[in-house]
Amino acid sequence: MNKDRRGGGGALDRNKSSPSTSRPKKKKHQLPLFRRSASNNNNNNKFSDDESETDNEEASDVSGASDDDIDTSWISWFCNLRGNDFFCEVDEDYIQDDFNLSGLTTQVPYYDYALDLILDVQSSHGDMFTEEQNELVESAAEMLYGLIHVRYILTTKGMTAMFEKYKSYDFGRCPRVYCCGQPCLPVGQSDIPRSSTVKIYCPKCEDVYYPRSKYQGNDEDTDGAYFGTTFPHLFLMMHGHIKPQKASQSYTPRIFGYKIHKS
Repeated sequence: MNKDRRGGGGALDRNKSSPSTSRPKKKKHQLPLFRRSASNNNNNNKFSDDESETDNEEASDVSGASDDDIDTSWISWFCNLRGNDFFCEVDEDYIQDDFNLSGLTTQVPYYDYALDLILDVQSSHGDMFTEEQNELVESAAEMLYGLIHVRYILTTKGMTAMFEKYKSYDFGRCPRVYCCGQPCLPVGQSDIPRSSTVKIYCPKCEDVYYPRSKYQGNDEDTDGAYFGTTFPHLFLMMHGHIKPQKASQSYTPRIFGYKIHKS
């Protein structure tokens, strides 16, 4: 991949050979997981200077206390974050095929580093970068994953993964009373990143709503472009048997039992 296609400036530049059509799998590294674990537990693991038994406990907290936690992939870690309930796990084989990532190098800063982070590719840049630079790469990785995700969920495998989440009500239910708890689907109001946050689409009343607060992230809401304007409608075409009949009942305003005149 050409060096000048990587955004963000010289501080993060490095030499990379041009990739083949499909990226080979490489040894996984654990640096980002250790960094995040340390950050997430920072406020809960403050010890005074005079406490003598902190080292081992702190090391255990940072490492996640088990080999299973350490071996968690970046994709699994990301999809299990609070507020990321709508995301499915994109198949790594899909991400490793450069054809599926066409055009994304110009949209995402620090593209190469972000892609390495998503695929858990062994890298030493975490030791060389400052905390601020690492945060920029991590932010770029989240954006890149979102832009890959919106493409993946339109594929057969992606539809299957999202169907499982739909059956589990992972996207929430319609808040409209007369939809009787109809399961919803995620939708974007625009395909352009940073235009609007993700909404939920109800196939019964065919309207969109804000997700419940439990589906919102800690810092900012999920970008609607990571799900796109096409997904729910193509999903219902592909799974026509689950599409409900359009809601016919609606609320009628009354005063003392009498309908309010429209005028």
